[in-house]
Amino acid sequence: KVSSGWHEGKNDYIPFIKYFLGIVLNCYRDLEDRLGSVDRKSTPYEIVQTAVGNTLGVFTKAQILELCPSIGSSSVEAALKQLKEEGFILRQGGGRNTTYVRNPAHS
Repeated sequence: KVSSGWHEGKNDYIPFIKYFLGIVLNCYRDLEDRLGSVDRKSTPYEIVQTAVGNTLGVFTKAQILELCPSIGSSSVEAALKQLKEEGFILRQGGGRNTTYVRNPAHS
């Protein structure tokens, strides 16, 4: 749509501008969602629990670390261990291949 009529100088930039602004808006919403879960008063456990609660399907420790950049690896490990002990998540596999999934019975 943007390039039609370009040779005649009658092209319309509005569709491109709407598309671009939509992408920028989605980026800001994503940023707000991520930063909204990082409250200065939240403990690492609460931050990891929120990240796990917002994750669908199978996930890894690396994915949680990516979602929680303000927390160190050992804190994420401790939080995942506690969530597993509480029955909030289930661990699958072991070692480097460890994955987690939310426990459907713990809703």
